[in-house]
Amino acid sequence: MSSPAVHLPVPRIPGRRGRLQNIPVDGHKRVLLAAPRGYCAGVDRAVVAVEKALERYGAPVYVRKQIVHNIHVVTELEKQGAIFVEEVDEVPEGAHVVFSAHGVSPAVVQAAADRGLQAIDATCPLVTKVHREAVRFARDDFEILLIGHTGHEEVEGTAGEAPDHVTIVNSPAEAETVQVKDPSRVVWLSQTTLSVDETMLTVEKLRERFPEMHNPPSDDICYATQNRQVAIKKVAKDADLVIVVGSANSSNSVRLVEVALEYGAKAAYRVDYVDEVKQEWLEGVRTVGVTSGASVPEVLVQEVLAELAGAGYGDVEEVRTAEEDLMFSLPKELRQDASGRTDERARGGRTRA
Repeated sequence: MSSPAVHLPVPRIPGRRGRLQNIPVDGHKRVLLAAPRGYCAGVDRAVVAVEKALERYGAPVYVRKQIVHNIHVVTELEKQGAIFVEEVDEVPEGAHVVFSAHGVSPAVVQAAADRGLQAIDATCPLVTKVHREAVRFARDDFEILLIGHTGHEEVEGTAGEAPDHVTIVNSPAEAETVQVKDPSRVVWLSQTTLSVDETMLTVEKLRERFPEMHNPPSDDICYATQNRQVAIKKVAKDADLVIVVGSANSSNSVRLVEVALEYGAKAAYRVDYVDEVKQEWLEGVRTVGVTSGASVPEVLVQEVLAELAGAGYGDVEEVRTAEEDLMFSLPKELRQDASGRTDERARGGRTRA
């Protein structure tokens, strides 16, 4: 259910301003600000987990892979003393290591245990749900068609739960060629951060070939991914330009650009920081849509809005299509402080847009 647009005050963000010029266009300049946007509950939990681990155990705390796919978040945590590594064999024996929000395979968990590492699992609970589904279906001897992108950390983690039972399907085109042993014992699962539309197209093509294919017990695409895509669809139809704040390795951020173009935006671009917004993008543009991926802190969006305001886009209308109030408990190791008292952030606690 959608709510009417809400006019917001122009944000006041300190720092460099005025890089973009205020060039007149035909008509009224405005920004349509998608909501929900930015941090989801799983990202919030993972980032707070690293912060709390640093508070509790002191620097350095090691993190396998990027805790979430956002360059700004990773850089800020590095400043606090987090050290990001590719694999657990780079972590000194006995040290604390945090597993990222994207999840890890049992092999990684075992490798950490073999080195005597003190592991803190910050896997998003929605990803953990998919892991459990993979284990259960493999135990029941189903062949699992995992819709996702080969090489993505989440896909590697899920596939690692049942490597002998999982075949990765990267696209609708691959759905037309994938082979299975027994079409009556097939189930599909998916990476949580995919485009909802493309995922369902892949499922349709798979079902055409394997009519007896089973569905997962519940939708694997995460609520935040769906909500952000629904919001940008509503914005895109009225936007001359859409700016998505998010990193290049963030699957859900990249998808938001694709969804914006598919649903009517005349142009759409992804940026990590406001300095990447180009003057030529604004030529002849009256309406700019703005959103951000699920691993993006709101401050980065506000910096974009502030710069756009200086270029004449000071009328900001929030277009909200859903409310989000979900929070996840922190990993069990971090729910209490050093004295044993329950930490006030045991259930996250950041405000999300």
